[in-house]
Amino acid sequence: MDSASVGPGRQGSAPSAHSRTPARGSPAALPLPGGRDGDHLSELSDLYGLFMLPMATPDGWEEGSVLRRAMSSVPRLGPCRAEACYRLGQRGPAIAAGDEPAAEIPLAEQLAGLDRRDGAVSLRDRDRARDRDRVWARAFVLCGSDGPLGFLVVSAPAEPDRSELFLLGALAQQTGRALAEVAGRHRDQERAGALRRANADKADHEAVNAQLAEQLVDLEIQRSVHEVLSRATIDAEGVDGIAKAVHGLTSLPVAIEDCFGNLHAWAGPGRPDPYPKPRPLPRQQLLRDAARESRPLRTKDGIVGLARYRGETLGLITLVDPGRRAGEHELFALDYACTMLALELAHRRNLAEVELRLRRDLVDDLVTGTDDAGAVARAEAVGHDLHGPHHLAVVRWTGLPSDEAFSRAVSGACRALDLAVLPARLSGREVLVIAGPPRGDALYAGLATALGSPTGAVGLSGAAETPHDLPRAYKEALRALELRTRSRRPYGSTSFEQLGLYRLLSTGNDYHEVERFVREWLGPLLDYDTRRHGDLVLTLTQYFACGGNYDGTAAALGVHRSTLRYRLQRIKEISGRDLGDVEHRLNLQVATRVWQIMSG
Repeated sequence: MDSASVGPGRQGSAPSAHSRTPARGSPAALPLPGGRDGDHLSELSDLYGLFMLPMATPDGWEEGSVLRRAMSSVPRLGPCRAEACYRLGQRGPAIAAGDEPAAEIPLAEQLAGLDRRDGAVSLRDRDRARDRDRVWARAFVLCGSDGPLGFLVVSAPAEPDRSELFLLGALAQQTGRALAEVAGRHRDQERAGALRRANADKADHEAVNAQLAEQLVDLEIQRSVHEVLSRATIDAEGVDGIAKAVHGLTSLPVAIEDCFGNLHAWAGPGRPDPYPKPRPLPRQQLLRDAARESRPLRTKDGIVGLARYRGETLGLITLVDPGRRAGEHELFALDYACTMLALELAHRRNLAEVELRLRRDLVDDLVTGTDDAGAVARAEAVGHDLHGPHHLAVVRWTGLPSDEAFSRAVSGACRALDLAVLPARLSGREVLVIAGPPRGDALYAGLATALGSPTGAVGLSGAAETPHDLPRAYKEALRALELRTRSRRPYGSTSFEQLGLYRLLSTGNDYHEVERFVREWLGPLLDYDTRRHGDLVLTLTQYFACGGNYDGTAAALGVHRSTLRYRLQRIKEISGRDLGDVEHRLNLQVATRVWQIMSG
């Protein structure tokens, strides 16, 4: 059995699925923190080795060599075991590679029932003790350019996670292409033999040479398509690189769109400006028609190919060809590009899911409490600078179709306001860790416009100077949101600083919050009295105790009425509070009462 791994430049015994290092010549794994997630990303980097499997099969390889190589690669992609490979024939699936006990498993009927698609299978008929712990098994279809060729049956003690399933699916897909490559070589060898025999007949010499030249041209064009598209993927040019590569190969304008008709990339002349948005019903019909075809679908103005992975359409590529200039070579380039695009989009989706999970876990740790150094390092890994003052915002909306749509709207509103945020969805609410001023009113207005509904509220905290202060800020934002939603005007934005006296409600044993309230309203006066040995806070306390009566306050303090008037003017200047303002007067009176109790 061939022991070489799927990735180029690697051989020997198979390391565990979570301790492998990138192969020499393979792209390095994305350095993200998070333990197991980081390992999955390291495994994903081996996809570029899988891309080259159809082109890396030696000339002497037979079908069995490819299948054995695929089976030996399964343990390197996760805690799984390859049970057997089956080939499809006119009579249905038949065993093609595997050990003797595996060959005795009655799986042919199960595989025939899968209708040439991926699906779960059962290994319950086994009675070997070492296989009783293999509770999960699945058959992955081996699909070549002409359709399904067979199945790869894999088992595991438990269902693998999404990243491992992604790698197994990619292995099955590339194994199918490798089988097709081997079959193509056999056909080429048979053609070459036929041409050599026909060459003996001088009467057919010119025709044979012309046919050979045509086949050589076809093979050279296909090799060029492989090289150009593989280079665009390996160079990490992404969707733009695939569009440029297809345009260079076909000389036709190329559009890459998502399933809804939004443009991802364009290459070539004639790009519409603005790019048209298709209507939903005709778009869905186009996707259904293209999915039923085994080759790219020709439409009125071009040729459409779907980028599909595991039965799901992730995007599509359109060759703009109203003059119908595209031939077999262009169709081959488009078909191969769709395969590369499907792998690129699936890889990108998996990375986005991992990053979203890392952000959510980080925000969850920040609002519950974590060490500052670790929080700063984790934030840097997901592209956020946690240094400097931050505010917490908690956003809640009613009457929305889905949480995903709400999260997208929140992210879009933050980008429009140029806010640097760490977003996460916690307890049914969107939580934002915002660097700098939160701009709550503008955030609410942007969300109301984006969602087409004003039925929401935003609660904002005070400033948190360090990550250690963020749990306190989270409680402040929740309290501001709660008081807003319980008020007579439940929709809008409310900051914790705006709560005034209401900040003291529902604080429980949080005396620190009471002290902060007193410092906020009386701090400048207390500092002035300390420096000057003054009595401004005592004067203000007595003034409120006498109900604002000048004569009663002056008598109680033992000072002249003009002295009292001077002190009250100094209180207004130093504190910046207006005693004529009802809210300022109420908060100052409460603060003096609390100060009086706290000072004994």
